[in-house]
Amino acid sequence: MFLNYLIKRLFSAAFVLLGITTLVFLLIHLVPGDPVEVMLGETARSADREALRQALGLDLPVLQQWWQYLMGIAHFDLGESLHSKRAVSQLLIERLPATAILSIASMLIAIIIALPLGIMAAVYKDSIWDRLAMMTAMLGVSIPNFVMGPLLILIFALWLGWFPVSGKEGFASLILPALTLGTALAAILSRMVRASMLEVLQEDYIRAARARGLTECHVLGLHALRNAALPVITILGMQFGALLAGAVITETIFAWPGIGQLMIESIQKRDYPIVQACVLLISFTYVLVNLLTDILYTTLDPRVKLD
Repeated sequence: MFLNYLIKRLFSAAFVLLGITTLVFLLIHLVPGDPVEVMLGETARSADREALRQALGLDLPVLQQWWQYLMGIAHFDLGESLHSKRAVSQLLIERLPATAILSIASMLIAIIIALPLGIMAAVYKDSIWDRLAMMTAMLGVSIPNFVMGPLLILIFALWLGWFPVSGKEGFASLILPALTLGTALAAILSRMVRASMLEVLQEDYIRAARARGLTECHVLGLHALRNAALPVITILGMQFGALLAGAVITETIFAWPGIGQLMIESIQKRDYPIVQACVLLISFTYVLVNLLTDILYTTLDPRVKLD
């Protein structure tokens, strides 16, 4: 059963990635702007422009370019940058660790903030602690990344001087971008933890655990939190894509040398192969995380069937 489920999901993931790749390819070619003009400048001669366009293969029909790109992906060849002439896969390998570090740090920050807030709000329902926790969550949801990032820079980098303004200069430079991404996810996650915990705390097995004399920490940690984890894992899996999308903005704000910043730079230069590869990588990661999330369901709850 597991193998059949995995094969079905892999086929559906392949179709999703094909659709995303095709859509991004067509949209990029519809965006105004010519990479040849960006590379040579507006004062270049027409003959030089045409020669470069032919050398880059941009004179071919769009459908032919699309087919060549798909054939390249089938052979694990993402092409080369129009500007640097370097292999796109090499550029992605160089930038991927920075984005992975930022995403993992942001996820950890979100979990560290959300779990105590959500549990406290559920245990002390309708109290001042519940209201404070939910107000904090609402504040985190309401502030977008492009506002939160400059705000953190203004307070903690410029006014207090605790952290670097931008760049990747060790652990200290990771704090502000990770907080920017993590607080938004923590806000959503804490509300889900609260709602899920409130539902679980009303179950009979929680009353039975308390009747057996178990401490409140054991009741909340071993019984309530584990059974409340399924909806939380769903949110984590779904929000991971939003985390990667937010990383594009956050990396640009903090000059963090990851996939997001590479994609923005490539969009400005009309470097089609890099933009397509970045979107494909983010999409693949999102699909893979959702697949792993579904499989993890069966570990936490055997009642969930893979079919």
